[in-house]
Amino acid sequence: MNDGIKRGTLEMVSAMLICGTIGWLVLLSGQPVLDVVFWRCVFGAATLLLICGLMGFLRPGILTRATFGLALLSGVAIVGNWVLLFGSYSRASIAIGTAVYNVQPFLLVLLGALFLGERLSAQKMAWLGVSFLGMLAIVSAHSDVGRGDTGQVGSDYLGGIALALGAAALYAVAALIIKRLSGVPPHLIALIQAVTGVLLLAPWANLSPLPQATTAWASLATLGIVHTGIMYVLLYGAIQKLPTTLTGALSFIYPIAAIFVDWFAFDHRLTPLQWLGVIAILLAAAGMQRGWSFNLRRLAWR
Repeated sequence: MNDGIKRGTLEMVSAMLICGTIGWLVLLSGQPVLDVVFWRCVFGAATLLLICGLMGFLRPGILTRATFGLALLSGVAIVGNWVLLFGSYSRASIAIGTAVYNVQPFLLVLLGALFLGERLSAQKMAWLGVSFLGMLAIVSAHSDVGRGDTGQVGSDYLGGIALALGAAALYAVAALIIKRLSGVPPHLIALIQAVTGVLLLAPWANLSPLPQATTAWASLATLGIVHTGIMYVLLYGAIQKLPTTLTGALSFIYPIAAIFVDWFAFDHRLTPLQWLGVIAILLAAAGMQRGWSFNLRRLAWR
């Protein structure tokens, strides 16, 4: 494995672990979805502006008109992704919303095959299938035990499913666009996306009155600084370095992280079925990364 793949894998794993705490912070903030996304973009843009300035990414010549337009388009997709995903939490549940949202690696792999000419082998689909089965095991067990704020089914279940599917589709589109921006620093891409979110959502955000609780501001600031400023730099850096199929496999670490956050924050303990799902997802990620193969002919004969 070359150094680029190793670094990209580490960045992707770190991004997914951070991502696993998003649902908890969204609920902890107690704010409407559009407000949460708006303040996430505000704090994220401020953080990324500082990072880009320190790293010298604000100088002229880094972006062409075409790459700037693609970055803006990816920003619209990402902001829409956040709004739809956060909206699905209260309509279905965090567990169900996360489960449906995690079909996005399959959408990303399919889009990569259609538009980037990446080879889609039966072997790659088999490992993605193992990851998907592991995710289903986690969520199916999680939805039946420890029902609290994160496990209850909302009043608009089908609407929540639709929102999560829409969020998955928008993420896949954004990731595909980012693949076209391989020469652009990921820090700058994330900055443009955060600024795009501020401009798009400012007319609808509730700026009067502002949130009063310290918990709300702490949650919103963390979502912006850590889950946007830091996490998206890691995520986009990984997407640019890794094959689409490996990116898809490592994305399944996200629901694992969410399960452990549930355990520590809400005392929802893992069941044997959930542990089986965790093992399946990690096995699939390792198999994709190391190039392990199934003997498909022998399995078909049996």
